[in-house]
Amino acid sequence: MSNPVTIIMIEDDEGHARLIERNIRRSGVNNEIMPFTSGTAALNYLFGKDGTGLDHKGSALLILLDLNLPDTTGIDILKRVKENKYLKTTPVVVLTTTDDSHEIKRCYDLGCNVYITKPVNYESFANAIRQLGLFFSVIQVPPAAT
Repeated sequence: MSNPVTIIMIEDDEGHARLIERNIRRSGVNNEIMPFTSGTAALNYLFGKDGTGLDHKGSALLILLDLNLPDTTGIDILKRVKENKYLKTTPVVVLTTTDDSHEIKRCYDLGCNVYITKPVNYESFANAIRQLGLFFSVIQVPPAAT
């Protein structure tokens, strides 16, 4: 039996974070969601005390990542995760307001698994997150490399 997937939500806008969590829950996903409002705190958690990422060996994680963070960029987080031998198989879903085609291509080139532009309209945003929650309920997530 596989470990339950922990969703790492890296989102600095607390309103967006609440909306994301509420609508993921509404879609029936009950996995643990660990929210981080800063990239630094998320990186500290992901890479652990020794900075290697070994702390999550064998854990099933899924990262929900905003690109526009106040202290570090989502791009930097994506790069570091995908370059790390323990975390590189962790699925990364970029969820951001940025819809620039160059930025989208860059994220996919760096290894993001899904890129979603946040709709501006509240109801459209809520609906998109519910659909994302349904997606989370059916995907298979590999454990961090051993």
